[in-house]
Amino acid sequence: MDDAAINAVFQPRASRQEAKADTTTRIAREIMDAELAKREAKTERLRLARLAQEATEPVKAPSRKAKKSR
Repeated sequence: MDDAAINAVFQPRASRQEAKADTTTRIAREIMDAELAKREAKTERLRLARLAQEATEPVKAPSRKAKKSR
């Protein structure tokens, strides 16, 4: 018999350790995903604030430094 038929009839159960590890992994990934979403939202908010600030302030030409004579 092929594995698909066997797995359809006899569904393997995770051991207690595997189930606990899977739960821990799932929760850790949820936490990391939440932190990533917060970080991306903050980055977007700060980028928009920077662009708005740059749009309101006048453009300054870079000043040239005077050369030192030797």
